[in-house]
Amino acid sequence: MTHPFLDLAPLSAARFASVEDRVARLLDTRQDVVITQGEALLPLEGAIRGTAGPGTTALNVITGPYGQTFGDWLRDCGATVIDLAVPFHTAVTAAQIREAFAAHPEIGFVSLVHAEAATGNTNPVAEIGEVVKEHGALFYLDAVASVGAEPVLPDAWGVDLCVIGAQKAMGGPAGVSAVSVSERAWAVMAANPGAPRRSYLSLLDWKQRWIDGGRTVLPHAPAQLEMLGLEACVARIEAEGLDTVMARHASAAAATRAGALALGGGLTPYVREARDAAPVATTLRTPPGVPASELVARALAADPALPLAAGGGALAGEMIRVNHYGAEATPGAVRGALVALGAALAERGADVDVLGALRAAENSWK
Repeated sequence: MTHPFLDLAPLSAARFASVEDRVARLLDTRQDVVITQGEALLPLEGAIRGTAGPGTTALNVITGPYGQTFGDWLRDCGATVIDLAVPFHTAVTAAQIREAFAAHPEIGFVSLVHAEAATGNTNPVAEIGEVVKEHGALFYLDAVASVGAEPVLPDAWGVDLCVIGAQKAMGGPAGVSAVSVSERAWAVMAANPGAPRRSYLSLLDWKQRWIDGGRTVLPHAPAQLEMLGLEACVARIEAEGLDTVMARHASAAAATRAGALALGGGLTPYVREARDAAPVATTLRTPPGVPASELVARALAADPALPLAAGGGALAGEMIRVNHYGAEATPGAVRGALVALGAALAERGADVDVLGALRAAENSWK
């Protein structure tokens, strides 16, 4: 008896290349796009280890936990790292990037997360890219959470290494990712003696064995299920229209924020300014003395499928995350999250207005 998920024919090189081409169109890029066979941490780490080394001075922007991870990798490569950390409830600005260059003109590498799903903020990459371009630094961007939820334009923004993943706004599987690589980034890797070679982390291996050979022979057997999943979610975005998908995410964010403000009960937006809030997830601060993890547990007891989570680590005590991305970027998901949070707060004796929250969310959906 055959099974559609088990009895899969081998994926051809031509089909693999066609998926890469569709991802490139999604990013509106003429750069090389490499689909990597693993979760997005694989190309995120591979891109840093390929381009950074003892001679690198890196500006590492920290607006959430992933920025902290990138700084660790850069230091491990031997780079000199200048951390620019901003409070997680806000976003970094182009002016702050410009000030960092003025103080450290030797900066030759900038690492940035576009949208931090973990903290609910998003950074103005287009404006930052202009500053980075003026100073000629290599620009590395984590767009894993933002792709599909807001514009991601490596060429227009001067991004040399742009990593995306399928598992957030694209609505695909977690086990496949991609990176667009500029000619300049390839040249830096080729000149870097510390760049991984003959390694699963090596982007250079993909270039030499796949791209330079005309993408006719795959270096190894691809993960068929994940590749088919990526192909399917790109096809779904193409059918719906990228602008429509992004508008749906923006509407979900606006509706969740408005609904939470109207709900009351002491919930407030964690990201203070709406312009800094990511369309992929809305983070909320719980009232004093109300642990976020406990409130989320109460809400999920009514419906375990709701897109709710407590913040990670220390943030579990004060932050709730409404993950309205992919299939959850819908009015129904937003309504369900607001009703469940209202009920959980009411159980603790808080004064909430669930109907008012639902009206506010509906009026904010564009």
